[in-house]
Amino acid sequence: MTSSLPTRSLAVAEALAAAGVPGGIRLLPDSARTAAEAAAALGCEVGAIANSLVFLCGGAPLLVMTSGAHRVDTVHLAGQLGTGPIERATAAQVREATGQAIGGVAPTGHPARLRTVVDTALQQYEVLWAAAGHPHTVVPMTYEELLRVTAGTPSVVTPG
Repeated sequence: MTSSLPTRSLAVAEALAAAGVPGGIRLLPDSARTAAEAAAALGCEVGAIANSLVFLCGGAPLLVMTSGAHRVDTVHLAGQLGTGPIERATAAQVREATGQAIGGVAPTGHPARLRTVVDTALQQYEVLWAAAGHPHTVVPMTYEELLRVTAGTPSVVTPG
């Protein structure tokens, strides 16, 4: 029933289909802006929520798909990637880079492909849940599908 999805989620559905990711987008009755809200709505562990966070690295957007169970350590991540400083993007910068609002940023469906890092902590979960372009939409996928749909680089995003 994709016709009932918000416009931003329709773009995500198209990108997922093009990447061969079979999980259907689900419309939630309440907002899932945070990992805790999403986990409660879905009845899963907070760690299985694949948070989509946008940072700036060298002036360019960097999408980090991280487990909802922890925070990204930007100094550690910059060391892992061999880059200069990584800073959190503003809400306006997130929308410009992704076409989506904070709380609903999907791993795909953006105006242009973003450099993406995928947290290796997510690989321990059989099913991951990611936002699907709107705070009320989510999509299930595996770690391998998340890597494929984002063309992401697996990385440790917070020290052990």
